[in-house]
Amino acid sequence: MTAALEKIEVEAALAQLPLWSKADDARPALYRKLVFADFNAAFGFMSRVAIQAEKADHHPEWSNVWNRVEIVLTTHDAGGVTQRDLDLARFIDAISEGQCQ
Repeated sequence: MTAALEKIEVEAALAQLPLWSKADDARPALYRKLVFADFNAAFGFMSRVAIQAEKADHHPEWSNVWNRVEIVLTTHDAGGVTQRDLDLARFIDAISEGQCQ
């Protein structure tokens, strides 16, 4: 298994990601809910994440209702959280800084 796919304990990942929590199900996964000013801001954010996710070949589970985006990150191939999830979470945190309510 490559370093990017080595599992990381959820608690260890969360210690590095203060805006995230454990997903509300049995899977080892990270969760974040973001609230933007309106649908346009939420959709613009999702577009930027989608471009980064495609480049990294690592895609989030997410949903969007109006100004709200909920995201779950886990690496299905590894059966848990990996460096790929940490990297995408950090990207999400960086581009959403100052945009969320």
